[in-house]
Amino acid sequence: MLQSLSIVADVVTLDGRLDVSTAPDIRILLHRAVDAGMGDLVVDLARLDVLDASGLGVLIGAHRRAVRAGRQLYLRNVPPQVMRLLWVTRLQRVLHVEQLAPAPATVELSQETLAAC
Repeated sequence: MLQSLSIVADVVTLDGRLDVSTAPDIRILLHRAVDAGMGDLVVDLARLDVLDASGLGVLIGAHRRAVRAGRQLYLRNVPPQVMRLLWVTRLQRVLHVEQLAPAPATVELSQETLAAC
């Protein structure tokens, strides 16, 4: 069961499950979010526990609806198990996964290295 869903300024946050039991309700809510806004729509998956084939269908349907509306749908904070599912199904080629900028590399220099410079 989906524990909660919040929509704040074109960011939809899913919490709990996106599976066969919650797919119909979430489909309606995502379609309303696509229809109601402008610009990019972000679906935050950070607190998503379960995603199944029905959930993938919901995300693909919302993506297609967004494209028809002239918008882009981005997935944010995709958990590793969901990312693996996207790769196995090759849906990472269709759905846009928001790539956060990598953290700057940290380089530790020893006193000897600094002295040689």
